[in-house]
Amino acid sequence: MSDANPDDHPVVLFDGVCNLCNGFVQFILPRDTTGRFRFASLQSDVGQELLAEHGLPTDELESVVLIEGDDCYTKSDAVIRIAELLGGIYALLGPFRVLPRRLRDWAYDFVAARRYRWFGKKDQCAMPPSDVSVGERFLE
Repeated sequence: MSDANPDDHPVVLFDGVCNLCNGFVQFILPRDTTGRFRFASLQSDVGQELLAEHGLPTDELESVVLIEGDDCYTKSDAVIRIAELLGGIYALLGPFRVLPRRLRDWAYDFVAARRYRWFGKKDQCAMPPSDVSVGERFLE
């Protein structure tokens, strides 16, 4: 694993200028009561390094990415795995994995292609909430 994530926590890479993506991170934070997840924007140096390290394109910012150890999840697989790791009621998304990935990713891509139009876009990457320190949960 990269020096960017020495603690070997699962890392969620997200589009830092996308309001929907930032909302997803804001959804995860209070539900991740053990502080398991780390976060980095796809646009950040850390995000770019982790994408390259896992053989993912660094210029296509169309997916949330979950890096868990040597495993890497994108699109619907990432959302389902994050839900499973959150546990509780969110783990109920796990059985959706039996649906064909092509169908799940079609739905994911449909929303992703319209996310800026539907949810808006920031001028720059969002900062973490004031109660979460950079370096602790958000990788620099």
